[in-house]
Amino acid sequence: MHSLPDIQACEPDYPFNLTRVGVTGVKKLVKVERGNDERPIVLISNFEVFVDLPSDRKGANLSRNFEAIDEVLEEAISRPVYEIEELCGEIAKRLLSRHEYASRAEVKMKSEYVVQRQSPATKAVCQEVVDIFAEAVARAAKGSASCHLRKTVGAEVLGMTACPCAQEIMKEEVRRELAKAGLSEQAAFDLAERLPVATHNQRGRGSISVEVHDRRCVSIDKIIEIIEESMSSRVFGLLKRPDEAVVVKMAHSNPKFVEDCVRTMAQKLVETFTDLPDDASITLKQINEESIHQHNAFAERTAKMSELRAELACQRR
Repeated sequence: MHSLPDIQACEPDYPFNLTRVGVTGVKKLVKVERGNDERPIVLISNFEVFVDLPSDRKGANLSRNFEAIDEVLEEAISRPVYEIEELCGEIAKRLLSRHEYASRAEVKMKSEYVVQRQSPATKAVCQEVVDIFAEAVARAAKGSASCHLRKTVGAEVLGMTACPCAQEIMKEEVRRELAKAGLSEQAAFDLAERLPVATHNQRGRGSISVEVHDRRCVSIDKIIEIIEESMSSRVFGLLKRPDEAVVVKMAHSNPKFVEDCVRTMAQKLVETFTDLPDDASITLKQINEESIHQHNAFAERTAKMSELRAELACQRR
């Protein structure tokens, strides 16, 4: 009986290297332990898995990608997984060992993380969905069986912002109306400063991703908290009327431009993750969906942790 030919190992018609070859849309159930006797988090996760392909191979053995994912997830049943970026890193290393012709393996994972929240006034309990993600890239080390591993973890969170510019315009309108009603100029000014004056709002999407090169782990819950606290107000799935009053007042008492959100993220990130190495790569991003314009507002900062620390220290001198 003749063995079947390995078509993937044949030479291609045109000898070009390919940067990424793999599979997308791979859905898997992932259980993440939290420690302290808390119940584990169960995530329905979407994976993308790639390796590079040299010019002398027609194709990659894609079934090995599924084997690598399933191997790691099966082992996680007996050996707890605590960080999603560690899970991606382990899969990336397995991919390199299974694809002997590859020098680079990449794994991306996206999940919906359900967190429990209380509304601000009535304390009504509701569930909120947050998008979290992790990535890992493993590169083969020349002349060694080991590999260089780079991991990224992050989240994207919804929130609310209030425009400072329009609010200043409205404050002037309020002062004029108060003056017409008989208040002195100073009293009208003071009252307009104390009131949560009207402005237009945006639904904001803030995101933070942190890339590290060592075995250090980054708390996804702290990342989520930083993003939420960097906007004018959090948003909630369930709000009674007293809650709505609190949220609206909070947002209009804390107006922010899209740029303010990113800068606040940077400040909170530096103060929260004091143990992150200086060479950790940070991406901070905010998109505000405008209510009175047809466009959206966008701001972003990419930097090493050392740069953010230096800039914050310079500001405080």
